[in-house]
Amino acid sequence: MNTKPIYVTMPSLAPLEEYFELLKGVWDRGILTHNGPLVQQLENDLCEKLVIPNFVAVSNGTIALQMAIKALALKGEIITTPFTWIATVSAIKWEGCTPIFCDIDPDTLNIDPAKIEALITNNTVAIMPVHVFGNPCDVDAIEAIAKKHNLKVIYDGAHAIGSTYKGKSLLEYGDITATSLHATKLLNTAEGGGCVTSDSDWHEKLKRIRFFGHNIEKDIVEDGFNGKMTEVHAALGIANLKYYDEVLNDRKVKYNLYKETLSNIPSITFQKIKQGRPNYSYFPIIFETEEKLLIVEKALNIKNISPRRYFYPSVNTYINILDYQSTPLSEDVAKRILCLPLYFELKQNQIINISKIIQSV
Repeated sequence: MNTKPIYVTMPSLAPLEEYFELLKGVWDRGILTHNGPLVQQLENDLCEKLVIPNFVAVSNGTIALQMAIKALALKGEIITTPFTWIATVSAIKWEGCTPIFCDIDPDTLNIDPAKIEALITNNTVAIMPVHVFGNPCDVDAIEAIAKKHNLKVIYDGAHAIGSTYKGKSLLEYGDITATSLHATKLLNTAEGGGCVTSDSDWHEKLKRIRFFGHNIEKDIVEDGFNGKMTEVHAALGIANLKYYDEVLNDRKVKYNLYKETLSNIPSITFQKIKQGRPNYSYFPIIFETEEKLLIVEKALNIKNISPRRYFYPSVNTYINILDYQSTPLSEDVAKRILCLPLYFELKQNQIINISKIIQSV
């Protein structure tokens, strides 16, 4: 049995002394928040690294989604996927909108564009797809539907930093993309997130919303809230960004190692990448049955290895906060999917060992 637990993920962190060096400046300046110099530096560095037009850094990815809805002044029904984390739905509800669930493509795990139009009503105002595990959605099909029906598109790109489509960052697509910089993500600020849009007016509006609706003159011109990122969190992001390329490449190598070592098991399938390039930030496997998943999960847990049933259950089944809407494909996949450990500190021999345990059962 392993003496040290292997979790489904661990944060990728820069050397502590490099983070401390950035914090010295924070202490010297005495500026901890309110769009400080490190927040601005992180935004600029991200734009340069990811080749995106702008980045509005905020306190977390859920707030980023709420800000996107608020910036676009949406009120009504938002079509989204049930195969996601609850934050996607929470943001929709907190902004006074109604989530309408569209079932998924069971191969890509993303929202199925072929099923979207049947859900559009006079109350539909937007589509909010999720790039699940960093796998690019069918952005062309979604854009065509949105234009046809005059709808906004907000992408939940919580997993999408490092993913690309047609040579561009996946964060550039849609009217606004909200992303996460949470500790579990490829690039992290411990807690954090951000919004990206190519529209300069929405960009400025997002900046006002995150700071109580203030404009440059400190007048309140928006119905905003406190979504600011602190200098302490931005410092961690800047320190970690230095190692972003190394972490991204490492994920791809380990993702491919898992796929190679598990590909001979006929009862397991993998998420399909149909377009674009993912960031390989998660490694989900899909079993034939939930029973087989539970057997493998137990075998790994005995060895002090903790995979995660991610996303389980399908969000549309949270009947304590939602009226049930049937999405049979998402509900089925959610019962049979397991994300295996994948992070920078994980060793390749540990991946081989995990694969052998799965093969043995």
